[in-house]
Amino acid sequence: MKIATYNVNGVNGRLPVLLRWMEEAEPEIVCLQELKALDEKFPEHAIRDLGYDAIWQGQKSWNGVAILSRVGEIHETRRGLPGDPDDTHSRYIEAAVNGILIGGLYLPNGNPRPGPKFDYKLRWFERLHEHLAGLVALDAPVVIAGDYNVMPTAQDVYKPERWLDDALFAPEVREAYARLLDQGWTDALRHLHPHETIYTFWKYWRGAFERDAGLRIDHLLLNGPAARRLVAGEVDRAPRGWEKTSDHAPVWIELADKPVRRRRKTKEDT
Repeated sequence: MKIATYNVNGVNGRLPVLLRWMEEAEPEIVCLQELKALDEKFPEHAIRDLGYDAIWQGQKSWNGVAILSRVGEIHETRRGLPGDPDDTHSRYIEAAVNGILIGGLYLPNGNPRPGPKFDYKLRWFERLHEHLAGLVALDAPVVIAGDYNVMPTAQDVYKPERWLDDALFAPEVREAYARLLDQGWTDALRHLHPHETIYTFWKYWRGAFERDAGLRIDHLLLNGPAARRLVAGEVDRAPRGWEKTSDHAPVWIELADKPVRRRRKTKEDT
């Protein structure tokens, strides 16, 4: 099963790009972020015409998340993180799809730092920790996918010295992400490609994409049962080069139908 995450940076303005990518890549499940549209403005019919079911949580001009599926009905289990009833941002949606629990998130940016937006980011991260602590030990596969707005290590950012004061690379934020991994979550792309330079976002200006001056901020975290089924994962860079496109690229993983038996290392491998 191919599961993808894509920050579309405006689902209606980038709809031709989204539909083209979905037709070409044929993911079974997609998590979308930054819809930037009210619920009634979500392009439901265009997405259903491609054969996808959909659930979404919109918000005018900002935020917004969705889960799409062409492998069965989407059974919504949650929208919004618990822990703050006054939080009105549309940043988290969760559903069971074809035997897999999918969480789609858009974690706050947090800039400028320090300040109220950064404080909100850290509080949101704490709520995420508490919620995911109850999901990581489930017997079923769980995938938490989206735009985390975190570069976990210096390996995940072009010229990290330029980002030392940014909320996406702040020590507190990287530590919060590391604590998720300590819970037992697996960073799918880094697990598959431990030594490669991987970026998922490039700013629009100064030819960042052409120079490959990017960031890795879009992640898929897997619990144990999901990680044991992981067979592939990549960044689909091509859509980032299309006209009127998002500043993010889609990221996808592939899960086998059952746990994968991995070959044990031999002396010849070391």
